[in-house]
Amino acid sequence: MNRLMMKLTIGSEAVFFICLIVSYLFFWKSGNFQQEAAAHLHIKTTGLFTVLLLGSSFTFWRAEKAHSQQNNKGMKGWLIATILLGGIFLAGQGREYYNLINENVWISKSEFGSSFYTLTGFHGLHVFIGLIVLLIVLLLTMNGYLRDKGSTVVSTVGIYWHFVDAVWIFVFTTVYVLPYLL
Repeated sequence: MNRLMMKLTIGSEAVFFICLIVSYLFFWKSGNFQQEAAAHLHIKTTGLFTVLLLGSSFTFWRAEKAHSQQNNKGMKGWLIATILLGGIFLAGQGREYYNLINENVWISKSEFGSSFYTLTGFHGLHVFIGLIVLLIVLLLTMNGYLRDKGSTVVSTVGIYWHFVDAVWIFVFTTVYVLPYLL
């Protein structure tokens, strides 16, 4: 039941992300997004943070494996690694926002700013929520509440975390890679 509810939630979130990406592309056609993106966004730095976020899917997958093998110590270690990688990604996003604000790119300044902050901010919110849930799972693991390998808590959280990582591939491609290809 937990997994079904999470899949339904992910389905609705996926539709929302699709709408945001399509909106970004729509405004991109009418504005000077390509120039603003090239002037203000740093694909190499964000690409590095992207690798770290995608790496967190691997570490979470390892945590799921450790859980299924009832390896509590391994699960804690992989969960901590996942949280660290997700936290570094989020800090990188915060750093990028700080730099953009210093470059006078605000959410209310232009269509690019509005679209960029809305799309990446919505994703960042999902990463933040995921990190909170991962911290709760880590605390439950540390207190021995998730020793039963039949529990669906870890796999349900995994559906969410892998979704957040997969969505970033589309957001990163749309916002950071596309301006260099077109």
